[in-house]
Amino acid sequence: MGGMTASTGRRVLLAAPRGYCAGVDRAVIAVEKALEQYGAPIYVRHEIVHNKYVVQTLEKKGAIFVERTAEVPEGSIVMFSAHGVAPVVHDEAAAGKLATIDATCPLVTKVHKEAVRFADDDYDILLIGHEGHEEVIGTSGEAPDHITLVDGPGDVAKVEVRDPSRVVWLSQTTLSVDETMETVDALKEKFPQLISPPSDDICYATQNRQLAVKQMGEQAELVIVVGSRNSSNSVRLVEVAKLAGAREAYLVDFADEIDDSWFEGVSTVGVTSGASVPEILVEQVLEYLTTHGYEDVELVKAAEESITFSLPKELRRDLRAEAAALVAQRTGNTPSGE
Repeated sequence: MGGMTASTGRRVLLAAPRGYCAGVDRAVIAVEKALEQYGAPIYVRHEIVHNKYVVQTLEKKGAIFVERTAEVPEGSIVMFSAHGVAPVVHDEAAAGKLATIDATCPLVTKVHKEAVRFADDDYDILLIGHEGHEEVIGTSGEAPDHITLVDGPGDVAKVEVRDPSRVVWLSQTTLSVDETMETVDALKEKFPQLISPPSDDICYATQNRQLAVKQMGEQAELVIVVGSRNSSNSVRLVEVAKLAGAREAYLVDFADEIDDSWFEGVSTVGVTSGASVPEILVEQVLEYLTTHGYEDVELVKAAEESITFSLPKELRRDLRAEAAALVAQRTGNTPSGE
């Protein structure tokens, strides 16, 4: 804009990084590829990622989302979501004669492996996370007898362990970095010999998105986070924005959920999106803001992300044939042509 052009003084700060992380990208592509290779239906146990739009889009292409493995007809292909599942779910799939594709994020798998390793060494494991979240259910299922859930600093007082010298903490990958460290500090006060995981469990994407929002919250009166209510990392971004100084922060799935009254007295709006959010939804929010006079967009860059994960290896196999063979084994008939 030229020096003499009148500017409304309204601007948008756009967070970078935002949106898809490597684990989500991999999981969503895995569903699309499975549908292409094997045809519909592909059953998915639990929402593949916590985003309304993604789930609706994949449903239109022939994915069927179920909450329980028992809902999947035998001889079908079932995919496990990015959040991971407990070992019992793999057993259920085998019992149900299902071919499986595991789209668990590798960074979640890392936490599962840590849980198994510490449980094998007979440690008490304090898992910091949100009760009822799929990732927490999956990780806890790796070693239920050794794991105690700690849902925030307020839970620390009631935590009991067998041997205070053999205690380790792990965490859900999508928590608030600051609140988690607050919980860890409180745990260390209670259990001075508490050991930490070899590397922080909170994933790079969660940390980077929170970092960008912190920088934004210092300057923006209003922060709009694009994401779904059941997306833990998206909900955390709203909390982080408020703590960083934003007067208000709201979570929206779609641009049409934005309320015009939010903009009263607001000259700077921050925009970001959770790790399971497609960029098209952010673009629609930016379009909305443009029509409301917020035309200048500045990037708030907190980190560079170049990480990618290879697709689940099961996509290289003929899973329809494998599923048919599983069903045939039980009935004693071999499918023709074998």
